[in-house]
Amino acid sequence: QVQLVEVGGGLVQAGDSLSLSCAPSMRTFMGRRTLGWFRQVPGKEREFVAAINWYSGRTYFADSVEGRCTISRDNAKTTAYLQINSLKREDTAVYYCAARLGDYSANWAFYDYWGQGTQVTVSS
Repeated sequence: QVQLVEVGGGLVQAGDSLSLSCAPSMRTFMGRRTLGWFRQVPGKEREFVAAINWYSGRTYFADSVEGRCTISRDNAKTTAYLQINSLKREDTAVYYCAARLGDYSANWAFYDYWGQGTQVTVSS
């Protein structure tokens, strides 16, 4: 059922750094070209955060996090990572890892493999 698993959520302090990891099932991930991170606040639309091309390593970032965000994968291409520095209260959300067949897209509707999400709460 769960095709990707996110690890690293919790309560963090404003100004601190957030580190999340995503471990896709290689069987279900097979053939997917893009891995993305999204976040969502209850009652709001799911929001793009960052994405990486799984094979080339090319990265993409939302304006809201560009300059303070890193997305990466390990050398074996088994795990993806997301880091956001200088956290703000508005970074509070449920963070999701997702994958899609095609190239980069910031549209959550184009992704067809999803994790269960992990809650990140930024306190002041």
